[in-house]
Amino acid sequence: MSYFQSRRSAVIARKGAVATSQPLAAQAGLQMLKDGGNAVDAAVATAAVLNVVEPMSTGIGGDMFALIWDKNERKVIALNGSGRQAAAANVDDVRKAGYDSIPNNGPGSHFAVSVPGTVDGWETALNRYGRMTLREVLQPAIDYALNGYAVSEVIANGWQSAESAEKLGHRPSGAQMLPGGKAPQYGDVVRLPELGRTLQMIAEGGSEAFYKGEIAKKTADFIQSEGGWLTTEDLAAHHSDWDEAISVNYRGVDIWECPPNGQGIAALIALNLAEGFDLPSMGPQSTDRYHYLIESMRRGYADALQYVADPRVAEVPIGPLLTKDYANRRRAGISGIQVDPNVSYGDPMGGADTVYLTAVDGEGTACSLINSLFSGFGTGLVVPNLGMALQNRGALFSFDPDHPNYLEGNKRPFQTIIPAMATRDDEMWLSFGVMGGFQQPQGHLQVVSNMVDHVMDSQQALDAPRFKIDVTGNQDVAVEEDLSPVVIRELESRGHTVHVESGYDRTGFGGGQVISRNPETGVLTAGSEPRKDGLAAGW
Repeated sequence: MSYFQSRRSAVIARKGAVATSQPLAAQAGLQMLKDGGNAVDAAVATAAVLNVVEPMSTGIGGDMFALIWDKNERKVIALNGSGRQAAAANVDDVRKAGYDSIPNNGPGSHFAVSVPGTVDGWETALNRYGRMTLREVLQPAIDYALNGYAVSEVIANGWQSAESAEKLGHRPSGAQMLPGGKAPQYGDVVRLPELGRTLQMIAEGGSEAFYKGEIAKKTADFIQSEGGWLTTEDLAAHHSDWDEAISVNYRGVDIWECPPNGQGIAALIALNLAEGFDLPSMGPQSTDRYHYLIESMRRGYADALQYVADPRVAEVPIGPLLTKDYANRRRAGISGIQVDPNVSYGDPMGGADTVYLTAVDGEGTACSLINSLFSGFGTGLVVPNLGMALQNRGALFSFDPDHPNYLEGNKRPFQTIIPAMATRDDEMWLSFGVMGGFQQPQGHLQVVSNMVDHVMDSQQALDAPRFKIDVTGNQDVAVEEDLSPVVIRELESRGHTVHVESGYDRTGFGGGQVISRNPETGVLTAGSEPRKDGLAAGW
């Protein structure tokens, strides 16, 4: 069986495990477990440290989602910690400013700032399932922000990217994320004092300090000064929501995602389609397997981009999209010998940058959590004196009044960030995720297939080469240089336009983390993404 040659083996533990994209963050989460905390405490501590040590990807200016395995109720619980667009948001203001859509960054990006949901999401998860206080779990992040840490190679590369530098250079406050006036080099020691003081205020005052105190006023004043919509009233009205997780059964394994406004449903639709092909009999790096997974994913995305929106505001046909009957009808259009050049969404009612982490404790509680600013440093708008980069999630709204994701006030936008879980025989089996914008459902599909169809362990499933489709609906697909040239040629002969990527381009294939649990022994098997500099740590 062909694996990506990371030469990394899975981490085995019994008392707890944490896996994420940065070693300092993983160790902070593990320390919470050692200090008597559970998986939720570990997850929030890990996420907070990632805000400091990987600040282009995540932070308190962004959103979060989580899936939690409640070991007492024996069920997966979904937490939507994403924010809504400001009450005054409307398409006319954007068009009057000269834009046909909301800009991701630069001039006009103030329209992309929705209410940051992260802090309330952290606190909501801790209040219901944690053992520790927000003050306790934020201490490692505060320490790294105030006292410094050394920057890793992968993170230095992201910090120095032209996009990040350009974004942060638009406003004087962007200098708060450019220590010494420039992006740090590999091995530089970085301190982020403004962010550290903001985290201290949150540790002392909880989410109230963020949404109704000094932080809220400074944030709203900044966005108002830029011409944006966000007000103190918008921030004060924010709340997270507990949701029913959604799932499909894939060859006897229940795969769980958060419901829309997240795009996790795209992975579930694709898994329903893929289940109808005999993938276990195909080689894990065979042409047939790649072809059928690619075609399944293209249809999953066509549906998600058409139907995913805030279900508390718009109608989203979640149930019909996930039926086996709908999958059977959609699968009938997939040919084994030729790509479909015109994949569109179906009718279920008829016949940038992100961080992902997972933690599982020795008692069986699991937390699959994802936190993001969307693009690198979000909008690039950094609130003066707070060290907080603000997300650009609002750029994902549609301007089509007939689309369920149409821009409206007090509405959550389409979200790319999706944690995942898998249960087997009503036991938590996998807590996993693959960060990376529109790559996330694609990563979920491929990791699940690796583990279910080809019996890979947590690390092997992440090591294996991946594909990445173009979600705009054409036949473009990117693959990693490890894929056999024979397979590439055969995919091209079936009509796929194949691009081979290598080096730092590999980060575009997502950053995954997986922890599996053996329910009989309690043994945890943890894997971390070889394309990042992350860590799976256990004890």
